[in-house]
Amino acid sequence: MVEEIVYHTPVMLGESIEQMKLDGNCLCADLTFGGGGHSREILSHLGEDGHLYAFDQDEDAEKNSPADKRFTFVRGNFRYLYNFMRYHGVSELDAILADLGVSGHHFDDETRGFSFRFDADLDMRMNKRGGQTAADLLNNATEEKLSEIFKFYGELNCSRKLASAVVKRRATRSFRRVNDLIETAKPFCPPQREKKEMAKVFQALRIEINQEVESLKEMLQQCKELLKPGGRLVVITYHSIEDRIVKNFMKSGNIEGTIEKDFFGRSTSPFVTQKPIIPTAEELERNPRSRSAKLRVAIKKEEV
Repeated sequence: MVEEIVYHTPVMLGESIEQMKLDGNCLCADLTFGGGGHSREILSHLGEDGHLYAFDQDEDAEKNSPADKRFTFVRGNFRYLYNFMRYHGVSELDAILADLGVSGHHFDDETRGFSFRFDADLDMRMNKRGGQTAADLLNNATEEKLSEIFKFYGELNCSRKLASAVVKRRATRSFRRVNDLIETAKPFCPPQREKKEMAKVFQALRIEINQEVESLKEMLQQCKELLKPGGRLVVITYHSIEDRIVKNFMKSGNIEGTIEKDFFGRSTSPFVTQKPIIPTAEELERNPRSRSAKLRVAIKKEEV
């Protein structure tokens, strides 16, 4: 396999590429380029007539682009997949890959505010070109809104109490740095589970700041339109929120997860699915960040 530069270790690399069923002439998309590990492995399976379109909204990721005429980097959110493909003259794709995990680069970058390991500005934006920061959100959102974010995106039992504490603190001291958030959230994180609970707090804010749930839903709908019959959608999920959305979409063909049936009682879902693939012991040893990963695959049904 192709080695990746030190930026992010790709999760379930062999399994995801295998499930894409690439051949030399494939037109495909890597919707989460990051360090480029998956993309470089995809390119190693393509012939001269194949092409890979790789998406990432982070300017840091673009620096990892390979110099390959079969590769096109798209600086944008994957929620605009259809429009970008149309811009590049592509109406159908053979395979689409999305690794929904946050790049290790973001957690290890001391300046971005994604991790509670470093005291940095509370930013958390994947796209640094615009939009509100985590500090903006904490300083301006209503208590009700904050409670919803902590509950639904962090799955925190203390969501209401934490939201109340945020509002109480900002009345006298604005949120600006990571340590400001840690100081406020720490009383709600039991010592024996402090790191896990704090990670949920940061996860909730990150998901909201980057509109990850809305972007995922929009992207999935566009994948359904862009995949050609027999084409494959391969998605790696990490937490229950996104996994539930992907699972329901692949099963039903719609975001609501409603399974519709024809006159004969057969599912009208456009996809054939299989059981999720989980990391092997070797994968877990190689890459501890893969411990919560699930690889889900949907195959576009052939048109009748």
